[in-house]
Amino acid sequence: MQDENQNADVNQPQPIPMDQPETQLAPASEPQSQSDTQSQPEASGGKKKILLVEDDVALAAVYRSRLELEDFEIREVNNGEQALQAAKEFQPDLILLDAMMPKISGFDVLDILRHTPETANIRVIMLTALSQPKDKERAESLGVDDYLVKSQVVIGDVVDRVRHHLGMT
Repeated sequence: MQDENQNADVNQPQPIPMDQPETQLAPASEPQSQSDTQSQPEASGGKKKILLVEDDVALAAVYRSRLELEDFEIREVNNGEQALQAAKEFQPDLILLDAMMPKISGFDVLDILRHTPETANIRVIMLTALSQPKDKERAESLGVDDYLVKSQVVIGDVVDRVRHHLGMT
């Protein structure tokens, strides 16, 4: 009976990933590893990489899901300390940066990024609850590329600004 179950699995159709032509798929008997499928898009020009820095895990999950649907490669971190490390390691094309976070604030992260040669030219969009003009002015003085107030934008607006700053509009 166990042999019948094994044979039934072999005869099941294998799903075809939507982002790969059928000719690149491995035979059903030789499934590709996760690292193989992840490296293929980069070889053909690659997805734009976004570092998502947000300490609200639920909100980060929403942004991550939408950005992945938009075909961006996302790395998510939840505090400023992790953001600085990930910016150097991941080398994103753009950083979505919250202002109020544990360990190191978004403003301090931005300041450090702009004064570090490896990260100085990464585009940074601050996505924050801080709506006071003084907060926006502070971010602009530190070299932010865009400043979005969470309560004043919907996720589609954020995606539009990301695309704009990455020259995809």
